Amino acid sequence: MKRLWFVTNPNSGSATREKCEAIEAVFAEHGLTLAGRSGFPDDPIPDAETLDREHVDTLVLFAGDGTINAALCKLASWKGAFLILPGGTMNLLAKTLHSETDPHRIIHAAHGSDRRVALPYVEAGPHRAFVGLILGPAAHWFRAREEARKHRFAKIWRAVGFAWRKTFGGRGLRISGIPDAPRGYQAVFVQPMADGLGVQGVDARDWRAIVELGWDWMTGDWLAARAVTEARAQQIGIRGTGTVLALFDGEPVRLDADASITSGTSLPAFIATREKEGS
Repeated sequence: MKRLWFVTNPNSGSATREKCEAIEAVFAEHGLTLAGRSGFPDDPIPDAETLDREHVDTLVLFAGDGTINAALCKLASWKGAFLILPGGTMNLLAKTLHSETDPHRIIHAAHGSDRRVALPYVEAGPHRAFVGLILGPAAHWFRAREEARKHRFAKIWRAVGFAWRKTFGGRGLRISGIPDAPRGYQAVFVQPMADGLGVQGVDARDWRAIVELGWDWMTGDWLAARAVTEARAQQIGIRGTGTVLALFDGEPVRLDADASITSGTSLPAFIATREKEGS
């Protein structure tokens, strides 16, 4: 870790300008060269050619899971390393890779670490989710989350009402690849696992689970919501016609109903400072 490119998002959780400046000061303390910086989404994430031209060896991401996802998808074949710092709301990738939550301590540990790990992901066409994929009518709760994030309180309840109608107003989402799956889910969580996909489904018969899902989604920790059914799979599909709203690491995408959802594994490009289990 010698030449860095620093990607931040001032709209992501705690990635304020003051904190970014403090992190850049830590880079300087360790003798690290800052070759460039991008404030996403106003600035584009650099492509591999730009990073290679600037002799960058590490892309540092201080942002939320959605911004991190955009960078990882764009640079999926780049041969450099990624250092993930907790700069969002949930910071699930950072928690997977580091035992610390203080960005300064993570940088200090990473500077002396040569450990690189690969990460599993959920994949559907060109889209990937390193934290998780949400499918089904309940995915519409993301609108309420965005209004809450922007402090537009007058619009929150309108978004909540829209999400509620979408969640309970239809038959739900039918999926293939899961034995004995109900006729319709209101929400399907798909998480990347080392050996495939972890699938958790919520259906309308447990309305309390839907309420918890909406609340946990608005407050940031959607993984805390209860699941009604759980299964493992190598591949799942969406039954029906048209398109379905999907959230890849919290970012909305429309998927065709015949989309195939599978798993994959990244290059061993992520700097990990968390000790290996059993070590």
